[in-house]
Amino acid sequence: MNTFKKIYSLVMALILSLGIFSGLTSVQAQETAKVGFSISTLNNPFFVSMADGAEEKAKELGVELSIVDAGNDTAKQATDIEDLISTGIDVLVVNPEDSAAVGPSVQMAIDAGIKVIAVDRVVEGAEIDTYIGTDNVLAGEAVGNYMLENVLSGEDEVVILEGIPGASSAIDRQEGFNNALEGNVNIVASQTANYDRAEGMTVTENLLQGNPNVKAIIAANDEMALGAIEAVSALGKVPGEDIYITGFDAGEDAVKAVEAGTMILTVEQQTVLMGQLAIETAQKMVNGEEVEAEIPIDVTILDKAELEKQ
Repeated sequence: MNTFKKIYSLVMALILSLGIFSGLTSVQAQETAKVGFSISTLNNPFFVSMADGAEEKAKELGVELSIVDAGNDTAKQATDIEDLISTGIDVLVVNPEDSAAVGPSVQMAIDAGIKVIAVDRVVEGAEIDTYIGTDNVLAGEAVGNYMLENVLSGEDEVVILEGIPGASSAIDRQEGFNNALEGNVNIVASQTANYDRAEGMTVTENLLQGNPNVKAIIAANDEMALGAIEAVSALGKVPGEDIYITGFDAGEDAVKAVEAGTMILTVEQQTVLMGQLAIETAQKMVNGEEVEAEIPIDVTILDKAELEKQ
């Protein structure tokens, strides 16, 4: 009987110990990720929504998240990333202000053994783990093709408002616009307004004074498009009738402008989802799970008809 009890006790102890170690393994597999998110600017509704999505998912998953705003300053973004590295983050999420300029800082993170996810804009000069974002070339082409099918033809004059020089989203959208429009309309001017509403207004005013017959303004983001609407109105013309204006990002003000008819379209990129996926992917990395090298985000052309369906 004593022998039986001893064997029984040993078996039970073994079972319990296996359970404990199994539990430890489970806890280790679900280790909380410590994530640093360097975002190009929080002075733009698009990136505010991205940050909101990241914070929402971090709270849901219990991820320790630090978001820092580069303020559209490449030097500040470099310093921000160095500071995040020093805090011992597991994963760096970066939305570059300038895709090339951020490369050395990202490489510093990689050299420190930190996983890197780029969101909305690519990183040049460093081999990151994952990119989450839109194919901006295809999206730009979709905008141009929509305008050719619905508004523009032949010698119609077009102005393009470009994004921040060096930002991959700006470069790629410009390529897409040009792919669709060059040779099909007369692009009389193409100039940066740095993704900024006030600059969008000023640049548009200046360009329209020298090009009074412009039929369409193609803007690489909503903020510049909204500035263009103000400029067109200030010059005594009617946005959506005399001059057609396109946006890109589907921010709240832009959607209202499409509904009002002052903006012919904007492009929905699911920016909240980008932020959510960045944190979800970071947690998977910390768990040791494999992740895709590229996670594409679908886009939708939002015109008045599309909004009425929703």
